[in-house]
Amino acid sequence: MTGRIPNIGPEGQRRRLRGGLISLALGIALVVVLFVADISRWWRLGLFLPFWPGALGVFQGLEKT
Repeated sequence: MTGRIPNIGPEGQRRRLRGGLISLALGIALVVVLFVADISRWWRLGLFLPFWPGALGVFQGLEKT
């Protein structure tokens, strides 16, 4: 959208984006470990925990909110 005014500065945007990417990378690493180790599907539900804040951080960092 045009005309948006960011509510955080450039440093805050970088911090959110960096945190989001780190969380997503952690989630991907956990996916690999859980699949390679053939862990129960129920444990894979816990992957929601790193992916949710990771996605939020990336979207907020990119959208400057």
